[in-house]
Amino acid sequence: MYDAIVIGARCAGAPVAMLLARQGYRVLLVDKARFPVDIMSGLLVHPRGTALLKRWGVLDDVLATGCPQLHSATFDLGPIELKASFHPVDEVDFTCAPRRYLLDPILVAAAVEAGAEFRDNTTVQELLMDEDGCITGIRARTAQGTTVTEKARIVIGADGVHSFVARTVKPEAYHVNPILSCGYYGFFRDVTVPGPKAYIRPYRFAVCIPTNDNLMLVGAQWPIEDFARIRTDVPTHFYKLMGQIPELATQVRREKQVGRFIGTGHVPNFFHKPYGPGWALVGDAGYHKDPILGQGIADALEDAAMLAKALTRGLSGETIMEEALAEYERERNEICLPQYQIAIQFATLAPPPPDMQTLLSVIAADPEESTRYLGVLQRTVPVAEFFAPEHIASLMARATVSLTA
Repeated sequence: MYDAIVIGARCAGAPVAMLLARQGYRVLLVDKARFPVDIMSGLLVHPRGTALLKRWGVLDDVLATGCPQLHSATFDLGPIELKASFHPVDEVDFTCAPRRYLLDPILVAAAVEAGAEFRDNTTVQELLMDEDGCITGIRARTAQGTTVTEKARIVIGADGVHSFVARTVKPEAYHVNPILSCGYYGFFRDVTVPGPKAYIRPYRFAVCIPTNDNLMLVGAQWPIEDFARIRTDVPTHFYKLMGQIPELATQVRREKQVGRFIGTGHVPNFFHKPYGPGWALVGDAGYHKDPILGQGIADALEDAAMLAKALTRGLSGETIMEEALAEYERERNEICLPQYQIAIQFATLAPPPPDMQTLLSVIAADPEESTRYLGVLQRTVPVAEFFAPEHIASLMARATVSLTA
């Protein structure tokens, strides 16, 4: 019998397995894919995430893949360009964007090295349940086509936004918002935009992020209302958007594309109650938001650390498991909700109102304030602190002085 079975071996599941195994627990980590394999996902790992990778001893392996260190980001709003350095976290002041077929196996290898058992190409078909409704294990189909049954003290769903575990246990959903945007991205050669760089236009969004092999991830987002039209001819709509941004029009061209376009119109916004009798949820299975701010990987890593801490308290008997997981939910929500609300605002793709444009112009003219604002977006500067009325009033006063000078 295992202490924990983790379903999903990506940026949430593999670290949970690793952290529990490092505490001496017997952990089984399974994934339906055959590793290594790419997945539809953003690549950016904000400094919150790179700091955790360093703490866990895997950052050097990630950087050894050749993904560049990225120390600043730029937001191009047309008349306003805001460039800022990343706010450091535990002395780590850069982000990176490794391809997922490289990053995920590194995280799995760390889990295996810690003592976790890993089975890829293994599809979970059923969650086992006792007569009281408590999840007790899994029934799965292996790579050889045989059916196996495994038992555990807790089963963890780290299996993404379309989580099989969540569909089975039917957790309470809250802070639910409608789907707001759709998006597609591709990889391109010989794009020299200093990235990451975001281009914010009325009801349009584009982003450039350098990744492995000297490639640039170039992504585009539109309002969800446009999805039915865009999906019928993604290249035409993608290149039309790029053509509206002079800096990209001359660089992002069909002949430079490597591979196909990847994207979706299903990017839900929700929180799930992340635990119940014998089960827990982590990463996108437990909390998901529009990817416009590129926070998904850092959120998954941080969520994994919080859940592993709670599970260690529960499995060790330090506290009742239900109480430990209730504290995990409270901590997760307190940390994530402000950022979630900002992502929802950005995902509407509506142009900033005039007062916000004025504020952004003041911020863009001040490198220190620009770095703090980027810290808000990367969740290292508290939203309430930056947008405190007295701070915003002081910034707006600068605009008044500028206009009257």
